Amino acid sequence: MDESSPTPAPDGRTAHERPGVYATPGAGFERDTRYLTTRITADGRDGWPVEAGRYRLVVSRACPWASRAIVVRRVLGLEDALSMGVCGPTHDERSWTFDLDPGGVDPVLGVERLRDAYLARDPQYTRGITVPAIVDVPTGAVVTNDFAQITLDLSTQWTTHHRPGAPDLYPEALRGEIDELGDEIYRDVNNGVYRCGFAGSQETYDRAFTRLFDALDRLEARLTRRRYLVGDTITEADVRLFTTLVRFDAVYHGHFKCNRHRLTEMPALWAYARDLFQTPGFGDTVDLVDIKRHYYEVHRDINPSGIVPRGPELRGWRTPHGREALGGRPFGDGTPPGPVRDGERVPAGHGAG
Repeated sequence: MDESSPTPAPDGRTAHERPGVYATPGAGFERDTRYLTTRITADGRDGWPVEAGRYRLVVSRACPWASRAIVVRRVLGLEDALSMGVCGPTHDERSWTFDLDPGGVDPVLGVERLRDAYLARDPQYTRGITVPAIVDVPTGAVVTNDFAQITLDLSTQWTTHHRPGAPDLYPEALRGEIDELGDEIYRDVNNGVYRCGFAGSQETYDRAFTRLFDALDRLEARLTRRRYLVGDTITEADVRLFTTLVRFDAVYHGHFKCNRHRLTEMPALWAYARDLFQTPGFGDTVDLVDIKRHYYEVHRDINPSGIVPRGPELRGWRTPHGREALGGRPFGDGTPPGPVRDGERVPAGHGAG
């Protein structure tokens, strides 16, 4: 998913016909949530059974929604079962491109644009060309871009292909609490920053700003007394919050005007975010250069010059966090993932510090 699919403007055009335009004057931001909701499951109930090597996860490291899938895939050790294609950090109205690959062509799918895989699924497809998307390699067609369900299914449907020692990111006994908290995080934080950044009026911005920081205050209080959001290990809820927090000071504070406080000024959240960043599978998937380029270069209606700021200083992500004193075990009875695979490392100089 990305912000290339907001509600159509009054003239009926979506962002695919309005390059660089994401805010509608006088209106609040409403995300287009009409996803392809077919699922890849162990029993193949929707016609798409889990099969090692059959599917390709297409992402951009710039996108917070895609970053969830990158983290979960790595933590669960699904690299051999589910290949990954990485789009570049910028796109135009026609969709994400594979400009990081030789010749600008995905080496597995053989296409230049993710749009081609959506049109292979539906030649009349008119909705958002979003990441993450899982593509059926034999047909070249997108199976699903339902970002929230994708990571849950990686945890619950792909278990046969999990690495030895993979943690349970969605434990059955905690699913109700994870889902409830996840809904709040999505509504007021993950999507809340976009409601601020793409607000078309002072009133809608003020309302979104208040909801965002009220939610962050609640999370700050919650994380003051516990290491992780639910239970004593990392779960899906932590993945969902992390991908927004790691972008907060780099882009949301300035670019999206989410500027009551920086993340570094919220003690528990800042320590929590550093704890996760330093956990294998989290920080080693983060490309801060791509993140900044995407937001500042693509959103030309709120940053017409396309200038990418040099700051802020990001080396603090590697500093001690002290969260071990709260107890908890990151992977429970499991183990950390091994080193990042060749070909999947974040480029040198694109991380933090």
